[in-house]
Amino acid sequence: MKIVRYAGLTLVFLFFMIGGISHFTNTEMFVSIMPPYVPFHLEIVYLTGVMEVVAAACLVFLTTRYWSGNFLFVFTIAVTPANVHMWLNPELFPDIDPAFLSIRLVLQVVLLAVIWFSTRIPHEPAVQPLTSS
Repeated sequence: MKIVRYAGLTLVFLFFMIGGISHFTNTEMFVSIMPPYVPFHLEIVYLTGVMEVVAAACLVFLTTRYWSGNFLFVFTIAVTPANVHMWLNPELFPDIDPAFLSIRLVLQVVLLAVIWFSTRIPHEPAVQPLTSS
C-alpha cells in the first residue's frame, strides 16, 4: 500500500508542479480558459501558478504534506468552474476535442481521490492486536 501511496503522491506532485510552471510558460492558454465572470485573469493565472508550485513543493516534506494535500484538494475544487466553463462552451476552444472536456471533469474527480489518498498520513493502530505464539 505504501508503494501505491507514493506513486499517487508522485503523480500529484508532477501534475501540480508542471501545471504551476505552465502558468508562466503558457500564460495565454490559462487566461483564455478563465470564465468571463472572473476578474483579473492574468493576475489570477500568475497567482495560481505560484500557489501550485509552492503546494507541490510542500508535498515533498512529511511535515507539510497533509496541509498541502488539503490545500490542493480545495484548490482543485475551486478551479472546477473553469473546467465547467470549457465543457459548456466547447465552441470557444476549437483546438480541444469536446470529448476531452468531458473526460477532464471525470479525471478531476479521480485527481481529488488521488490527492486525498496520497497525502493522508497513515497512522498505526492505537492498540496492537494480540497474537498467539
